Amino acid sequence: MAKSSLPDPIAAVEVYTVDLQQDQPYLGSLRTGEVINEHGYFVRRGNRTVYPSHNRSLVIRAITESGIEGWGETYGIIAPTATAAIINDLLAGFVIGQDPIRREAIHDQLYDLMRVRGYTGGFYLDALAAIDIALWDITGKRTGLSVAALLGGPYHASIPAYVSGLPKDTLAERCELAQQWQQRGFDDFKFAMPVADEGPVKELTALRKELGNEARIAIDLHWAYTAREALDLTQQLAGERPWFLEAPVPTEDIEGLAEVAVLSNQAIAGGEEWRTEFDARQRIDRRAIHIVQPEMGHTGITQFMRIGRFAQAHHLPIIPHATIGAGIFLAASLQASAALRGVVSHEFQHSVFEPFRHFTSNVLSCEDGSYILPQTPGIGVEPSDAMRAAMKRIT
Repeated sequence: MAKSSLPDPIAAVEVYTVDLQQDQPYLGSLRTGEVINEHGYFVRRGNRTVYPSHNRSLVIRAITESGIEGWGETYGIIAPTATAAIINDLLAGFVIGQDPIRREAIHDQLYDLMRVRGYTGGFYLDALAAIDIALWDITGKRTGLSVAALLGGPYHASIPAYVSGLPKDTLAERCELAQQWQQRGFDDFKFAMPVADEGPVKELTALRKELGNEARIAIDLHWAYTAREALDLTQQLAGERPWFLEAPVPTEDIEGLAEVAVLSNQAIAGGEEWRTEFDARQRIDRRAIHIVQPEMGHTGITQFMRIGRFAQAHHLPIIPHATIGAGIFLAASLQASAALRGVVSHEFQHSVFEPFRHFTSNVLSCEDGSYILPQTPGIGVEPSDAMRAAMKRIT
């Protein structure tokens, strides 16, 4: 029997950072010329993007008047106090007192608040994503249903996973690491161009030789090329049959992306940086993308599903993105992915997942090439004692 759905409004919203202390930064060791500044940041020369010297995430706890906790998460790797301030100073005041059962209506209300100021992305929608996940989590707990069930029921009991990132210092070590994962039942991989030190062509050639013809190997190009450069690169890569090429050109160059998608004869993927269905429509309507990669840490569940359903309506496969996090938005991503027929695979960030899988009490599982979906109400996970010990409140 379903639990009561009588109104139980939000009483409080709390924001925390979670330290994900690791031996080395995301994507591996610093390369020549990469220097950590006084604020703990450095720039990857391969994609001109800022990263922190150690990883962290931003977690929120929403509590109803009856004491039900809902957990949400978004990116906290860069300037986490900026996102926290948006929640504490602005959004929380419009969430407290509302019935979380109205989760999509609340999402749209919060989205509308700042449209006139041009906030249709960035930290503002990251903050909204965390709140959205927490409201879905509460709704699942109140009704006794998983998020996948709330979304209409799962198409998938398990979701194929690809090994993402090979954070070793040499090409030989990266090939060895990939082979170790292959021996554990994984046969799909993606490497990151900024740390492919001898270039993406040599990286793909070496991995193909090591992993065999049946392995699927994708390349994350990290928005680093012009359209013409990307097209030249696709010709060089064609012989090794890349699975897909992710983010070949700067995200704002939609026409360049369309050019690459039409002329490259390769599968072009994107979506990590998108926040809404409107971002997706700009690319899909122009036939600028072949594989759609929504990122739960940026979208929340509401926009993740809107993006996914729009992709499905255009017969595009969905391979959700999932990078740095403590396990909460990953769990939400798996729940939403299970409810989308078009999901064919899901990113597996082993260098983050493996060290911090103990951060959730119902431990997420990714074995033999697949994620197993949590079956408990809501998003399916709770912070463990280890995560709670690593959480620091931002007020």
